[in-house]
Amino acid sequence: DVQLQASGGGLVQAGESLRLSCAASEINFEDYAIGWFRQAPGKEREKVGCVSFSAGVTYYLDSAKGRFIISRDKEKNTVWLVTNKLKPEDTAVYYCAAAASTSVLLREMDYWGKGTLVTVSS
Repeated sequence: DVQLQASGGGLVQAGESLRLSCAASEINFEDYAIGWFRQAPGKEREKVGCVSFSAGVTYYLDSAKGRFIISRDKEKNTVWLVTNKLKPEDTAVYYCAAAASTSVLLREMDYWGKGTLVTVSS
């Protein structure tokens, strides 16, 4: 079975950074669109960023542009979401997900991992 696991969340102060990781079993990230989503309490889930390594395209939520970066470690089959200059409004549970597609604009993903909580204090 395909499994995704996000980790790396924690409590940080505004302006600090966190690197979230997404590890996968049974899939090669090269063949999938990998998305990072978040859901804050009382709010709908939103897509923060998405990448297709094979197509060489990336999408970022406007509020994440210039602050968040998606990268990967091919050997470890791990995708990172580096979150810089964090703001209190970035507080949410962050999830990674994968879709068998090269589109970074998909809303429906094929596989989801358990989330990791990011809390940003002011």
